[in-house]
Amino acid sequence: MATTAQPVGMTLPSPLRRSQGIALRRAVVLMLMTLVIPGSAQLAVGKKRLGRVAFRIWASLIALLVVVAILLFTPARPFVISLYANPVTPTVLRWLVPALTVGWILLLLDAWWLANPRHLSTAGKWVSGILAFVLAATSGTVAWGASNAFATQADVFGSTIFGGGGDSQAQNGRINVMLLGGDAGADRTGMRPDSMTVASIDVQTGRTVLFSLPRNLQHAPFPADSPLHAKYPNGYYCAVKNLSDACLLNGVYTLAMNNKKLFPGVKYPGVQATQGVIEEILGLKINYWAMIDMKGFQKLIDAVGGINLDIGKRVPIGSLHGRGGVYAWIEPGKNVHLDGFHALWFARSREYSSDYERMIRQKCVMNAMLRQLDPATVLTKFQAIADAGKQIVATNVPSSDLGTLLELAAKGKSVPMASVSFTPPLIVPASPDFAKIRTVVTDKIAASEALDQPKTSASASGSASPKPPKKTNTQTNTDNLDAICKVSG
Repeated sequence: MATTAQPVGMTLPSPLRRSQGIALRRAVVLMLMTLVIPGSAQLAVGKKRLGRVAFRIWASLIALLVVVAILLFTPARPFVISLYANPVTPTVLRWLVPALTVGWILLLLDAWWLANPRHLSTAGKWVSGILAFVLAATSGTVAWGASNAFATQADVFGSTIFGGGGDSQAQNGRINVMLLGGDAGADRTGMRPDSMTVASIDVQTGRTVLFSLPRNLQHAPFPADSPLHAKYPNGYYCAVKNLSDACLLNGVYTLAMNNKKLFPGVKYPGVQATQGVIEEILGLKINYWAMIDMKGFQKLIDAVGGINLDIGKRVPIGSLHGRGGVYAWIEPGKNVHLDGFHALWFARSREYSSDYERMIRQKCVMNAMLRQLDPATVLTKFQAIADAGKQIVATNVPSSDLGTLLELAAKGKSVPMASVSFTPPLIVPASPDFAKIRTVVTDKIAASEALDQPKTSASASGSASPKPPKKTNTQTNTDNLDAICKVSG
């Protein structure tokens, strides 16, 4: 009988060592199988019932994720986003994720046990045990983080930020959103919105027109149903010598907050009063509002990774009246990246500039946030955004309308955005022509909507091509924005 020759100098491992090596490889493979496809290890070794249950749960979750991913690329996308934004959904996920993770960890430990660790060497037991512990600890840590993120989302989508109360009914085919940028610094009493902009959005195309009002506008008219109308029937005006004591548009917020008893049951009387006045000025019905407090603005900008602007004029950091004076500058340039600190100074800086210029800079920053914040950034940095947002953002947008508004925002990114600033020479803030303002609003919206009307050739219609509109003060005010700043890209 022939025997296989053993190479000189080589000793075959003993049957026990070979058995221990096989057991170790088996343990590692079964745990990795469970990590990739829960239940697969149990199915492989004959524990069919447990394996089938785990595999079916895993397969159902994967199928659900695939269906959701597909729906995000269909007209059902707003519905999917709104469904997720319902506070009930993240609340359920908050508890479901840890429960599924506990099951996953138990399957990992069971897979390790199925490898029969009694047949492992001492080293093999340590290796397989450490691997099982690392996989279980990693899964638990990820689940804990995910659960906390879902808890935050449930809070944000609930009453913390998206408390609801807005009107989803389009007005003449448009959704109008009022954006207030306020400042509650240590040198100020309460919060006053220094930046007041209304975004009028076409519900079909997302094409947007921005209307900005100066904070120092006087004679702001209160609507007839406002609790403050009786006190100021001819508009918000005070005959004073110093402008700082005048009744300005941004003072409406403080006026209402100081007269809360006139607004029983209203959470934000300052916003409600400001909204009513701006509706009267522009002749637009506002559907939603959002208010950003500049004191926490830096955290929000940093949370999204900063913004990029084309800056046409250097902006000072610091104050001529402060202890440190002006100690640095934000220099002009193309595609300048601003972190939270510099973006805040860019929006707030008062030195060597007018209120109108500051208003334009604040609008640039808000526009950059709206246009450069993509869904991937929101998903990957949601926790930081939410933590910052809870401190500085308030809105009456309900979570159920988020899907629709995000869809409009996505459409609006693909088309140019028009803008009008109601500043001199277009209007005189101390004595504004409100009829002219409403006419400009109507004309600008009509011009924006005309851009999306089907074009008929001159030969088919029998008429000549329309002449381009003449340059007006409205356009001059709009064109001057680029000399100070504009959103990059």
